[in-house]
Amino acid sequence: MIGVMPRVKQAVEIPQDDTLALSPVDRTGKTLLHEQVASEIRRAIADGEAGPGQRIPQAKDLAAVLGVNTNTVLRALRLLREEGLLEMGRGKAITIAGTPERGALVTRMKELVDFGRRQGYGREELIAMMRSLP
Repeated sequence: MIGVMPRVKQAVEIPQDDTLALSPVDRTGKTLLHEQVASEIRRAIADGEAGPGQRIPQAKDLAAVLGVNTNTVLRALRLLREEGLLEMGRGKAITIAGTPERGALVTRMKELVDFGRRQGYGREELIAMMRSLP
């Protein structure tokens, strides 16, 4: 059942009789739509609305509730998979794989790698630097 939650959030039913409350995207803001969708899912995980091993709705259902294209949701889900928060594959259920803390750590590590590359360091050099830290 999809219904409206307080504070203008849309509820998406997830298994085990829980709901995932998601805020609508802001089409007038500067933040890309897929990043807004990913942020809402991250927030829901951090707030305990869905935990490790729990399934979340399929992309088409999330897209319908959020009022965005399914490809926008798929892009957000791929981003969260890269962060280690979700597990998903063709024809498979989307499940929560990690904690918000792990996702935050992966995000920071990617930022570090990007920063290092802009400074002229390669991946192996960055790994060597990290290994040398106490």
